[in-house]
Amino acid sequence: MSDEILTIKEVAEFLKVNERTVYRLAAAKKIPAFKVGNAWRFKKVEIDQWISEQSSQRTEDRDDNH
Repeated sequence: MSDEILTIKEVAEFLKVNERTVYRLAAAKKIPAFKVGNAWRFKKVEIDQWISEQSSQRTEDRDDNH
């Protein structure tokens, strides 16, 4: 199990979104994150899990609409 820690910049590159988007998600507690001092940090394993949850939630939403 990897305990790799990512920065906002690394998460933004990984998700292919703007750094500001990652910051907003973290500040709103919509993505798993923690602060070290004033800097946001992310566990890669938690980001991977969050992506899976987002994907399955979208599938459920689509199924509910049909």
